[in-house]
Amino acid sequence: MELYHGPLDIKSIFGRWLDEESHSNYGAYIPFVGTIRAESDIEALSFDIYEPILQVWFDNWVKKAAGRGAKVKMAHAIGDVPVHTSSYISAVFSPKRRVALELIDEFVEDFKANAPIWKYDVVNGERIYAADRSTPMEGSGLLKSSKEVQ
Repeated sequence: MELYHGPLDIKSIFGRWLDEESHSNYGAYIPFVGTIRAESDIEALSFDIYEPILQVWFDNWVKKAAGRGAKVKMAHAIGDVPVHTSSYISAVFSPKRRVALELIDEFVEDFKANAPIWKYDVVNGERIYAADRSTPMEGSGLLKSSKEVQ
């Protein structure tokens, strides 16, 4: 797992990953790149990440992928990422095409639903919490009932 401040250099990151795996004998390399779309007058998205929980989440995926003979890699931006630039890249490296296709889909969907990353729209230089594009983490927050805490 790699975290960077600002937009990601996709060519550099994925190129390095390809170099790292060049002798691995994997037959399938499947990347997924997330790019900031121009919508609702935003000039950028901004990201806050709770790194310890994200690391646990990612480590669990590393184990899951290894159990299928594959490897997952991921990079995400922290802070402001202007429109038309990338905030996220992930990739699956696998001996088999079908495993790679299935894992990249599962990985990206689980990331979207469960990664501890908070999004903000940047409009006129101001960060505005993007509640409509953020996914609440189950069981988190200050307003949990006392039953959930026990």
